[in-house]
Amino acid sequence: MFGNRDRLVILDADGTLVDAFPAIEAAFALHGMAIGDLERFQKRRKLLKYLGGLREFPRNLRRQIGKQNRARLIDTLTEVYRGEARLYPGMAELLRRLVAAPDVRVGIVTRNVTHEPAESLRLLLARHGIDAAALDFLDCVPLRETKLQPFRSIRALFGINPARAHACGDEYRDYLAAVGAGLHPYVAAYGFEDHDRLRDDYGVPAELMARTPAELAGRLCHALDLEAVSP
Repeated sequence: MFGNRDRLVILDADGTLVDAFPAIEAAFALHGMAIGDLERFQKRRKLLKYLGGLREFPRNLRRQIGKQNRARLIDTLTEVYRGEARLYPGMAELLRRLVAAPDVRVGIVTRNVTHEPAESLRLLLARHGIDAAALDFLDCVPLRETKLQPFRSIRALFGINPARAHACGDEYRDYLAAVGAGLHPYVAAYGFEDHDRLRDDYGVPAELMARTPAELAGRLCHALDLEAVSP
């Protein structure tokens, strides 16, 4: 049925590999807005995530109304992201480990909000000594679309047995897409959605969630029989 015994790893960027919250926070501050702290950000519903909580909402709403205001905010976020956003500790080494594994197909599927997100990620990875061209794929999904079809298409492209395929993300939508595509899900419960919210409100099994980047990297390396990443 399958012509190879390769494994597949699909990684999310923001909130899984990339500690994107400080870049968002800095971009908002440059426009006179506040996003609130990470803990409150993780707990907000999707529509309100980038408008802040009760403390920040009125001011942020005024400053985000209008296409020009939103465009300027994305311009700033793109600049900050490309120049300052960082991978979580250990994630650069994890990527190197995955790229070097001869039987692992690895890449990124992301809904990154910057302009030309593939270029944003290329520049960010380059600052960590990683050539994006070494990845097997880098797919940027429109914000309103799910990752289900890209997951299915990538798995089919490489002819990977779903039982040998893994997908890592930090949001409930990432989890649903992985399950829907028949891939094993890993949920980064340190990213854009809160661990307890994922478990209690959405029913994501706690056994599939990692509370830290080190835990996620450790689980993935163990599943792939790779040497563990140093903390």
